[in-house]
Order: sequence, then C-alpha cells, then structure tokens
Amino acid sequence: MRIIIAGGTGLIGTALTKSLILDGNQVWILSRNPGSANFVDGAQRVGWDGRSTTGWEGLVSQVDAIVNLAGDSLGSGSWTKARKMRIISSRVEAGQAISAAISMANPHPKVLIQASAVGFYGPHASEPVTEDFPLGRGFLADVCKEWEASSQSVEQLGVRRVVIRTGVVISREADAFQRLLLPYRLFIGGPLGNGRQGFPWIHLTDEVAGIRYLLENDQAQGVYNLSAPEPLSNADFGRILARVMGRPYWLPVPAFALRLLLGEMSTLVLEGQFMHPKRLHELGFSFRYEKAEPALREILGAPSHS
Repeated sequence: MRIIIAGGTGLIGTALTKSLILDGNQVWILSRNPGSANFVDGAQRVGWDGRSTTGWEGLVSQVDAIVNLAGDSLGSGSWTKARKMRIISSRVEAGQAISAAISMANPHPKVLIQASAVGFYGPHASEPVTEDFPLGRGFLADVCKEWEASSQSVEQLGVRRVVIRTGVVISREADAFQRLLLPYRLFIGGPLGNGRQGFPWIHLTDEVAGIRYLLENDQAQGVYNLSAPEPLSNADFGRILARVMGRPYWLPVPAFALRLLLGEMSTLVLEGQFMHPKRLHELGFSFRYEKAEPALREILGAPSHS
C-alpha cells in the first residue's frame, strides 16, 4: 500500500510509519520541517506548509490512502486566545488542504483516516460513551467538531473516510505520559481533583494496530473510538500505576490548584469520559492490551505477576 501521512513525525505518526514500512508499505510524510532528523528510515519526506496543496498535490494521485494526524499539540503552552485559535486553525487548515488535494487527484485515494479525539464528547459522568453519543460542550468539543468537519467533503467524491476519536495514548515515548509519571517517581502520586473523572487510555501498540485495521478494512467507515475496552477513573488508573511502580498512592492534587496552575487547560486532567470502542469491537478488532496493569508493566519494564 502507498500511504501519505500528515503529522507523521509525532508520537502516533512515527509509530504508525515504522509499522507500515516494516510490512513493506511505501510511506510519504508531509512535514513543515522536512529537513528534521525526526524521520523514520525508509519514509519519504515531502515539505508542506500545513495549509495548502502547494508542492505535493501531484503525489495524491499516486497513493492508496492518506492518514491525517496533523495539528498543534494541546498540551504545549497555556490556552491563550491566540493559542486556542492556532490549535483549531492548524487542524482545520490541514484537513481542508488534504480535502482539496484529494478533489484534484485522478484517481482519488481509496481511504482517508481523519484524526479526532475523545474531547468530542465533552465531560461525562460514569456512563459508557460510545460512538453514537452526541457532540459535547467546551473548547475541546469545539476543536474536534471543526477538526472532523475539515475533511468531510471527500465522502462526496466516493472516498472512504474513517474518523478516529483517540483517548490518552500511553507509551514510554509519550510526553504526556512521562509528565504523569513524575509525581509517582517523587513518591507524591495521587488523584487529580476528585479522581472520579474517566481516563480513556490506549496503549500505543493498540493505537497503531487500530489505525491499520481501519485503514486496511474496506468495511470500516465513519466514526470509531480508539481506547482500551477497560476505561478507568483517574483514581483507579493512578492506583494501578502506583502499584506497578512500587510507589505510594496518597497525595491528591485539589482541582482548584490545577485550575490556578493550568487555567482552562486544566480540563485536560479534571474532566474525562469512560469511552468504549464499541464499533471497533463490532468490526472484529482484538486489543493486545485490554487492561491497564499489563499495559503499564510492558511500558515501564516491570515484571508481570504470575
């Protein structure tokens, strides 16, 4: 298969590229910094500005699929008005550029994988959140709504489009996960806020396998939740993490302190969902890491319980 990946130098894009190339696929990475050293060996680099088709539009007629993972990080820098505009525009402009390139291609690629996130649903209590839940409220829901809509027009061209709403990806390479580990390494781990908010996690191995399954399965179309089938509360995930690391679990971080420290960005850790991958299961996908403890032991190199 011949595949273009936009956003291919991030955590998910890098792992996906390695997996695809290992199996003999051809991969082109669209990047605003094609001279960077952060590229997988075997991938072909293509420069782009993140918002237009200039310089790469002719390539689209030569590929079978496009994976759009492009967008500025949510967790780097405070959510000022300008920052929030950039978070949205980086996603919308990339999606619209990819849609324009597909519309000009002859023939069209067969499939487009469009990234999104669990934030689409907004905060929920303890009910299981599946793909048929409506759009939620808040900034993250607004981001996901526009992100998903940015490439919707390709469906009118007969291109199979799959939208992946991803949870919190955990791996040893994930910056967010490393920040989560820090208080436990310092023996001060504990719940964030009241700890009852959902924590929809997924191991990077399953994230990549899930994307590939949807990419390669002609029956896959529409929205799919990418998260482990065992969603946990923030507190329960933290207790398991503390046990795996051999650390205490005792010091809660009050919600007001996180709001003072992070401002609106505190919603990333104080609000959550118990997301379920209902449609992925119905399609026949099998997770390698269904439960958090084996996933965390693999990532942290901790011995498994016999």
